[in-house]
Amino acid sequence: MLKVELHTHTADDPHDDVPHRTVELIDRAARLGYDALAVTLHDRQLDLRPFVSYAKERGLVLLPGTERTIRGRHVLLINFRESVEQIQNFDELVAMKARSGGLVIAPHPFYPARCCLHAVLDEYPALFDAVEVNAFYTSTINFNRAAVRWATHRTKPLVGNGDVHCLRQLGPTYSLVESEPDAGAICDAVAAGRVEVRTKPLSWSTCARVFGPMLVGDVRRFIHTRRAHRLRRPEPIQGTPGEP
Repeated sequence: MLKVELHTHTADDPHDDVPHRTVELIDRAARLGYDALAVTLHDRQLDLRPFVSYAKERGLVLLPGTERTIRGRHVLLINFRESVEQIQNFDELVAMKARSGGLVIAPHPFYPARCCLHAVLDEYPALFDAVEVNAFYTSTINFNRAAVRWATHRTKPLVGNGDVHCLRQLGPTYSLVESEPDAGAICDAVAAGRVEVRTKPLSWSTCARVFGPMLVGDVRRFIHTRRAHRLRRPEPIQGTPGEP
């Protein structure tokens, strides 16, 4: 059984303000006894070739992936043989998966955010190989419950993911996968249901430490975007006094 994390972000992420580099993520995962790790930046697939040997020396298999935004909704795409950055809609994803393989996971599908899948799961149920149990929950507030019900009804496997934006998110929730330590074999095992979720709720103080910096980063990006937009706007043409 391999200890696996299939939803992480690093400082290379084009959308989120993530403090740690890829090597720091690898080091942290190795110290916590992980066997495999997917790097899933938003709408960008990181070239993992410079990190493969480094990870292997620390007992880690790296899986290529991305958290792709399709129709405004997030989807985890793991170990595809083609570039997934070009995918624009779910029908294109269905076609690419049929010819190229790869693992499709529904991340945080019923969390209260517009980027979450919600009803799209019922539009394309056959597309999704597994449903995520996201680490960000407490004993009293848990938006994973709807995901568990949906997966149980559809007989879909569940995977435990940290959705790692800071290193302290590694650990409380993860997957155990019955597989050889190989990217393709791990994806096949998850799709076949040879996976178990290990999870425990976060305390409110831990949620604050995790969510606080993410919220600050969102505000900073909003301010930066607004400022850049103002700078790009052309200055109004001022007329010369006395001109009509």
